[in-house]
Amino acid sequence: MMQNVHLAPETDEDDLYSGYNDYNPTYDTEELENDTAFQQAVRTSHGRRPPDGVTRPMTAVRAAGFTKAALRGSAFDPLGQSRGPAPPLEAKNEDSPEEKIRQLEKKVNELVEESCIANSCGDLKLALEKAKDAGRKERVLVRQREQVTTPENINLDLTYSVLFNLASQYSANEMYAEALNTYQVIVKNKMFSNAGRLKVNMGNIYLKQRNYSKAIKFYRMALDQIPSVHKEMRIKIMQNIGVTFIKTGQYSDAINSFEHIMSMAPNLKAGFNLILSYFAVGDRDKMKKAFQKLIAVPLEIDEDDKYISPSDDPHTNLVIEAIKNDHLRQMERERKAMAEKYIMTAAKLIAPVIETSFAVGYDWCVEVVKASQYVELANDLEINKAITYLRQKDFNQAVETLKMFEKKDSRVKSAAATNLSFLYYLENEFSQASSYADLAVNSDRYNPSALTNKGNTVFANGDYEKAAEFYKEALRNDSSCTEALYNIGLTYKKLNRLDEALDCFLKLHAILRNSAQVLYQIANVYELMEDPNQAIEWLMQLISVVPTDSRALSKLGELYDSEGDKSQAFQYYYESYRYFPSNIEVIEWLGAYYIDTQFCEKAIQYFERASLIQPTQVKWQLMVASCFRRSGNYQKALDTYKDIHRKFPENVECLRFLVRLCTDIGLKEVQEYATKLKRLEKMKEIREQRIKSGRDSSGGSRSRREGSAGSDSGQNCSASSKGERLSAKLRALPGTNEPYESSSNKEIDASYVDPLGPQIERPKTAAKKRIDEDDFADEELGDDLLPE
Repeated sequence: MMQNVHLAPETDEDDLYSGYNDYNPTYDTEELENDTAFQQAVRTSHGRRPPDGVTRPMTAVRAAGFTKAALRGSAFDPLGQSRGPAPPLEAKNEDSPEEKIRQLEKKVNELVEESCIANSCGDLKLALEKAKDAGRKERVLVRQREQVTTPENINLDLTYSVLFNLASQYSANEMYAEALNTYQVIVKNKMFSNAGRLKVNMGNIYLKQRNYSKAIKFYRMALDQIPSVHKEMRIKIMQNIGVTFIKTGQYSDAINSFEHIMSMAPNLKAGFNLILSYFAVGDRDKMKKAFQKLIAVPLEIDEDDKYISPSDDPHTNLVIEAIKNDHLRQMERERKAMAEKYIMTAAKLIAPVIETSFAVGYDWCVEVVKASQYVELANDLEINKAITYLRQKDFNQAVETLKMFEKKDSRVKSAAATNLSFLYYLENEFSQASSYADLAVNSDRYNPSALTNKGNTVFANGDYEKAAEFYKEALRNDSSCTEALYNIGLTYKKLNRLDEALDCFLKLHAILRNSAQVLYQIANVYELMEDPNQAIEWLMQLISVVPTDSRALSKLGELYDSEGDKSQAFQYYYESYRYFPSNIEVIEWLGAYYIDTQFCEKAIQYFERASLIQPTQVKWQLMVASCFRRSGNYQKALDTYKDIHRKFPENVECLRFLVRLCTDIGLKEVQEYATKLKRLEKMKEIREQRIKSGRDSSGGSRSRREGSAGSDSGQNCSASSKGERLSAKLRALPGTNEPYESSSNKEIDASYVDPLGPQIERPKTAAKKRIDEDDFADEELGDDLLPE
């Protein structure tokens, strides 16, 4: 121990470097190997023992895996696997109040979610039922919570969701009173934060009910309760207020609202409504300024350049191809289309009133558009100007306006040429229509309207095969071009390819479900295919679309008559007559029907109407007289025949009936009428002999070669066949008390056929088709003008 003790120097002389070599031997690591105490502590736990006489404190945590049993030879098991599986978890007590409340709350949330899903799927009735069920269960939940916990622990968010969903479903089902009551429950509850904005919904309901004063009141209350930081919400509410003022006719208040919106956060709807308000008050200068504000509204969409590949990098091209039609791109297209629609509509609205004339006003709008971001709309406005000229029946100005586009780019040139072709086609100037159709097709080969117009001009020239090719090409470019599909069906009908025509019209029917033209064409094709049952079925669909179409009704009557169903035929002919009482074919059929059924009195009114429609046709007046005679009213029949004789003194048939009537009644005028009848018959014989002698002289050389007997025989046969074609013989009715029918075999006047004989057939009608496939007006083959 003494070797580590350093004695102080005996001298008092200070050593500046003394003590530097002094160190604690504890830190001497070089001698640790020779330190017996340290080596013993490393080999055993001797070093952790406290010094002699000091008690070591007990540790709180025992060493992992160390047990006394290990000293007795047990296996090392630090994870305690030898103890077996853990005991099972304690089962939940489902009868506890807390668990019941938790399950009921889950069920309420599920019902609210199901109600929202049903509403999004369009099942409004189911959505309302689910919302009501959620409301009932939520009230039960609240009562159970009040029994178990304090009122502060009630789930207000769930209550708010249930009530709000219920009010929304009431409103969707147009149960406005119930919806307003439910919204009032939410708004009046002070525990619901931000419930004031629901007054916007209440205002919307009052607006639907046309209670405009209350709608404005609730909109303003909502506006007062929404903080100024929510600018977008406040702008929308102000827009609702402006729209409500427009509906009430308070245009000055509406102008104030929309001007504030356009100054704070301009948008397309507010700009357009501002133009409408200025138009209503007739302020020209303000209309111009509002139109310029509308043009200046930013679209906030990217340019189309980003969809053009700048290089040939395959990865970049794939990315561009993927975003060309994604949801963002579709939204941009919709926003741009909406902006163009507002601008075009506003220009058409204000152009006639902002300047001295319509043309000057349109030119001003075009110049403003050219100086804006909507430069491409200027050409569309010019074309719209031409269409407006068309609506004003100013065809020359329309043509001049469209001809200005002949030097424009291909798209505009094609559009203008298409309209010019359409105009010339309507005026039946097929050469001009064809030339402009060629120009439109050459400018834009993928323009379906141009190809359709070209097909129309070829069709008008009778080249149906070539016309079909143009229509097919139009369909290849645009499968939704209904004009081309309709026209190709007509073309196949002309070519007698009825199966293909039917296929075209059935496809068109799948697109245009309620098109009367298409339904008629399908029925007509089935009629041409000699399938009257199918024709009748499709005509029934047609009259369900246009129940007052007299042509369709008469066609149905004709088909039922051909099938032998007289009662159904009468029903549809009568309906046709009721809607259009001037159709001669229908009148004739109805009159003949009543004669066939021995109701001559009812037939009189139809033949009298026919005589009013065609007063120069003697046969209708003769039919009226015949009906009077058959019904036993001889005096009325005699008066009618006398009236006919005054109007048509050379009518032989009228004189014959006058002679017979006067003879049987015993009138003195019989001799006068008999003399006139003989004179007319003699004149008729002289006329026929002259015609016969003229034929003999013209065919004299042939008669000399063939012999006179043969010639006479041939002439007699010719006269006989002609008489059979042009006239009908009166046959005597059974019974001896019928002296008014001619019993001789003399032929009566060819212009009249008396249907009163029992063997006379009813005259067949040939009702004109509702849509004549030969009529190629714009209703059939004409292509629509370019849409806005």
